[in-house]
This record gives sequence, C-alpha cells and structure tokens, in this order.
Amino acid sequence: MVAQLKVDAEPDEVGIDGARLSRIDAHFKRYVDDGRLAGWTIALARRGKVAHLSHYGLADLETRRPVADDTIWRIYSMTKPITSVAALMLLERGALELTDPVSRYIPAFADSRVYVSGSAANPGTVPATEPVRIWHLLTHTAGLTYGFHHAHAVDEMYRAKGMEFGAPRGMDLAGACEVFAGLPLLFQPGAEWNYSVATDVLGRVVEVASGQSLDAFFTEHILGPLGMEDTAFSVTSDDIDRLATLYVRGHDGALARSAMGEGATRPPTYLSGGGGLVSTAADYHRFSQMLARGGELDGVRLLAPRTVAYMTRNHLPGGADLDQVGRPMFSESPFRGVGFGLGVSVVVDAAAGKAMAQEGEYGWGGLASTAFWVAPAAEVTALFLTQFMPSSAYPIRSQLRALVNQALLD
Repeated sequence: MVAQLKVDAEPDEVGIDGARLSRIDAHFKRYVDDGRLAGWTIALARRGKVAHLSHYGLADLETRRPVADDTIWRIYSMTKPITSVAALMLLERGALELTDPVSRYIPAFADSRVYVSGSAANPGTVPATEPVRIWHLLTHTAGLTYGFHHAHAVDEMYRAKGMEFGAPRGMDLAGACEVFAGLPLLFQPGAEWNYSVATDVLGRVVEVASGQSLDAFFTEHILGPLGMEDTAFSVTSDDIDRLATLYVRGHDGALARSAMGEGATRPPTYLSGGGGLVSTAADYHRFSQMLARGGELDGVRLLAPRTVAYMTRNHLPGGADLDQVGRPMFSESPFRGVGFGLGVSVVVDAAAGKAMAQEGEYGWGGLASTAFWVAPAAEVTALFLTQFMPSSAYPIRSQLRALVNQALLD
C-alpha cells in the first residue's frame, strides 16, 4: 500500500490558530516567487493528525511540472535517522551493543590512527587510545569526516580517495568502509563531534550484523512495515517523472540543474546510509509519526518507547552542546543550544540557540534543504521538502520553526 498524506484535522481541533498558520505558506511562497527555490512541500501534524499540507511551485522548471502529493525528493542526510533506527532495532534484538568496537563488524577499523599534524600528503598520526565504537558512529564522535568539508588535511585525504560526495563509481559500501578505516581520524574517538561518513559506516555495520544488504534490511524491517513504498536508494524507470529536479545557484544567479541529482535515477553500487535515499512527503511523514508515537505506527512497532526516548536524548560528552564539542563546519543543524542523540539532533537549551524551539525537539535535515523535526512536548511533527543545494544557503529551518511555533495555541 502506497502511503497517502492528507489533512485530517482542522487547525483549531488540535490547538493551532488557522490564521497564524497561513503565515507559513505566505512566507515560503516568496522563496519560489523570487527564484530562490523551485518548489516545496510542507506538512505539519499535531497530536497525530495532519493539520496542514501544502505544495507550491514546480518540481521541474524546464517542463513546468508542479510539485504534487506524489513528488519524490532526494532526502540526503534525512536517510541518517532511518539508518540509526535500523541499528537500534538490531540493538533491541541483541545483535549488537552500543559499546561494541566497530572492528567487530569491519575488521579494518582495528588499528585506527589519529591525525596530529602535517599535510594530507605527509600526515603525522598516533594510535587511537580506544576503539571506534557503535555509539561513536551514531553520535558522529568517531573522528570520521566528509571530503566536502574542505576544512582539514584529513578532508583532503578523503577527496584524494574519491570520497567527496559518496564513493567512486563502482565501489560498494564494504569497499568504501575499507577506505575510511585506512585514513586517519580527526580526533580521538568520543572526544569531539564532527559531521561525517559515520552513518555510512553504521550502514555497513547493519549489513554485517543482520546478514542483509542495507536496502534489503530497510525494505523488510522499516520501509515495508511502515508502508513507505516510495522510499528507496533510487527511483524506478516508471517513477522518473515524479522525481523533483535538484537545483543549485548558477553563475547568472538563477536556479540551475545540478548534475549531482542524476545519481537518484539509477540503482547505486554504494548504499549510503548517510545520504542515499529518496522519499515522498507521505512516506517520511509516516517515519516521523512512528518516532513521535514512541516507535509504533498503525499497529507496527519498530522500536520500544524507551529506545526512542534513549535515542532522542543528548549523548554528547558531558552533556555538552555542538557549540562546545563540535568542529565549526557544515552540518544540518545549528550548534548552539543543540545536542546530539543517536542519529538525530536534540534541542537542549532553546534560549541559547536563539531559535523558536523547545527543549527535547529532535530531528535532522538534508543537503537539498529538506528538514524534519519532532517536538514531543508540543506533540508536533513538521516536514519541509525542496531540492536546493546547499542547505546552508537560506534560514529555512529556523524560519519554519518560528512560523510553526507561533501558530500553536497551547
């Protein structure tokens, strides 16, 4: 059964001011009308009921195809919470533990070394003082990085191996993890936070621990049970015309098609648990509702309530926020007042973050400016889908948070 998404409650039925709610669409229509975005979908639910669903603009500028209920979007790093849920499902089954060394599943991580000085061509390293563990992967405290950061000698080493966005053509996830394991860590495991390929490595752990490929595990244990039939590592040939086009800012300042988006049109060799999925608003709404309901949706339970509660608390060293222990570079979340759980960011001090939020809100975003969050205290889930890179270009997430929260009446 393909997931359907529709409004099933009037705003005032769930404590939302309808007039104030209309500000959301009015605000983000301007992003399309002035050429910043091609189009978008916004979904807002409260107390398990969808109170707002809107589409605006185009999924493809050239063909003038509008955004629709069934538009498929590249969700990039919003794949990470799904991979993290997969790992936690295996934890619940006793197939792995958070303290397990990653080398138990990927032996190449047995002798990790840590960068201390030098250039990418001639780095100075020391042995890791403790193993990279599963919880380090889930919290991005493993010392891994991304080649696209362009902020450190180790990032340059990733790029030299073809690891800037994903992996070289023809390399699979197992092969990529061998490459990652052979490169130095940025810091001692557990000491700092750095947005990284950690969730890709976690995806390989899921494969080894489960005995299934990552796509097969997702389909059998998460996507299938939740009815997320439009979520996958690529679109089928029958659905190409539903896929939104990925845009960047061109040299003339106008939106330009990104060649990077073509990867979603063919089955990948590299199954990226950190950023490989495409999805729809209806599908990802179901995933967020499963989390909001403590791991269960429509009689299907993926996780226990206590596991979800544990996942969505701050796991950073000493209860710090990202501003205190995070490397000052790109991520899909602000740093100040925000901690990190097991695969999701968590608001720990809303006042410090200077964003309209509440402590305990958790979620994540994607490279193409997509975002979702769950606000347990307010009983709210919110979802924003578009296709523009980079996600740091506009303050979409903070603005959406403010616009959602100003419409809540209790």
